Amino acid sequence: MLGRRDFIRLLTGAAATWPLTASAQRAALRRIGVLMNLSVDDPESSARLTAFVQQLQQLGWTDGRNVHIEIRWGAGNPEVILAAAGAIVPPLLEATRSIPIVFAQTPDPVGAGYVSNLARPGGNATGFTQLEFGVSAKWLELLKQMAPWITRVAVLRDVMNANLGVPQFASLQTVSRSFSVELRPIGVGEATEIERGIEEFARGQNDGLITTASPLTAVHRDLIISLAAKHRLPAVYPFRYYVTAGGLMSYGADPIDQYRRAAGYVDRILRGEKASDLPVQAPTKYELVINLKTARALGLTVPRTLLATASEVIE
Repeated sequence: MLGRRDFIRLLTGAAATWPLTASAQRAALRRIGVLMNLSVDDPESSARLTAFVQQLQQLGWTDGRNVHIEIRWGAGNPEVILAAAGAIVPPLLEATRSIPIVFAQTPDPVGAGYVSNLARPGGNATGFTQLEFGVSAKWLELLKQMAPWITRVAVLRDVMNANLGVPQFASLQTVSRSFSVELRPIGVGEATEIERGIEEFARGQNDGLITTASPLTAVHRDLIISLAAKHRLPAVYPFRYYVTAGGLMSYGADPIDQYRRAAGYVDRILRGEKASDLPVQAPTKYELVINLKTARALGLTVPRTLLATASEVIE
């Protein structure tokens, strides 16, 4: 089994250390390690963890009573690890092939090599996919419904993430002609790169913006939303929390629901099932969220068809 020190070094890459001692009570607890991909003070991190912990409680696991949940690293080798996103999975698999790993949001685990197939993962990892890449085409459709005059669309994508940024943009390319739209990819890395890319793009009257799903766009979402407002760009985002932060609209899987479902897999593993036998599951709950305040600020009238199909409308 992986040594404690090696586990820390591979997962954190920082000076953080495992607790060296534990009480007799804690030693008797089942252990769950949780690795998140957003910052500790990000409200979305709090919402996802709350959903995960609350669902575990409903399944009979209470932190401090019969299970110990350690965020980012654990006291000793954990018995199961919750991995927030796909980018976290590779170092985990390098670190251990014995500790079960449950990922909550991973786009293409087969293509990335995390599992052998969706029905029977076969290794020590399983979990829930983040999105179907075909959703990207839906973003463009929604953008044209909201602002039919758009003919140019900037697409923020993570070019360094081949398993996420490339297929999302490819899906958009397959439908862009049918919507009479020219796509302009903008790399997402440093904040200055995003700002420079949008500044150079937003010089016309028929422009729009699509933000694809990635950890980097999530981290920089406040900047992206403020730039869209500054340049009056109708924009669509992959998740609800972009819209609650001031974005125009979003369409995508509910990440909070993914964490509740991940808690179910952690429960089954703690009760004796193997990760290799638990099928990787796709999202089951998609939501369209619209921010009317942002629409008014952009001078947009939200079509009734969109309002009728929206999961949530924010005033």
